[in-house]
Amino acid sequence: MSMQQVGQDGLDIWNRDLRATCGHFDTELAFNRSLFIGEVSNFHRGGLALANLRTNAGNIKRHSPNADHDDDQDCFLVSQRSGYCRITQNGRSIQLAPGELLLMDSVGALEITPFGLIEHAVLSLSRQDVSRQLGGEAKTFGKVSSSKACGRMLHVLMDQLCRDTPDGEGAVGEGEALQSAFVSLLGSALEQGSDGRDEGVALQGSHLRSYVQKVIDESLTQPGLSPVGLANRLNISVRHLYRLFEEQDDSVCRYIQRARLKRSADDLTNPFLRDESITSIAYKWGFTDSAHFSRSFKKQFELSPKEFRSSRLQVGQGVA
Repeated sequence: MSMQQVGQDGLDIWNRDLRATCGHFDTELAFNRSLFIGEVSNFHRGGLALANLRTNAGNIKRHSPNADHDDDQDCFLVSQRSGYCRITQNGRSIQLAPGELLLMDSVGALEITPFGLIEHAVLSLSRQDVSRQLGGEAKTFGKVSSSKACGRMLHVLMDQLCRDTPDGEGAVGEGEALQSAFVSLLGSALEQGSDGRDEGVALQGSHLRSYVQKVIDESLTQPGLSPVGLANRLNISVRHLYRLFEEQDDSVCRYIQRARLKRSADDLTNPFLRDESITSIAYKWGFTDSAHFSRSFKKQFELSPKEFRSSRLQVGQGVA
């Protein structure tokens, strides 16, 4: 079976499982199908049904109106287990970092933009109960506070559910009690703010630059990674993005290239990847031209990729 066919099969399976779990979403790839990662697994904790989603898709979108496909029975409590993403609904965009929680609705337009590889744990809650608790369907989207007492409790509960060992279907009574606890805590746990601006812009200076660098590091496999795209994701101006790096006598593009070259060098010296071609490693980390990759690599490391790999692997064998 060709890599293209494997990639197509993987995308088809992902779409099927995602729609069965979360509703009718369409997936846009960030790069070649053969590099696509999309995994959905379902599990039970404490009598509650959860799903684990892992993907490096470029964009995951649900259009509106979509009455034939929308399931208006659920709201989803999303725990960002790893990676970074932006989720947009009801005219608001919220950035999620590892460890953060977000409530989103199963109805209406929704867009999830991963910044590289991400992993979500998703808990389904009764949409009717959540709407009643929050005072209306318009409020069924927002980030869960990590400073409010109820928000901290939700973080602890969700984290515990994700860490517990599988328990099968669990007791109905226990599941209902936990569902009630989650819904009750949501009433005072959501962060306030309806200006539609991305939460990430609250960071400033070195904190924002560190956040941007983390987003870049999580997105290196995307060939289309660019200052304009990053600025749009982070809801800041391109000029502001440039200034963050200029303050350290650096540039966005140089940082991206150094990071890609570093990841490529790590793979080239990995003995478990000795059979992977240099070109495939370059493409894996976002390079689209093998000649450009070779020139950039030699300028950075003073050796061609082939020479670098050979010298480092020989040293490793000698040490062994």
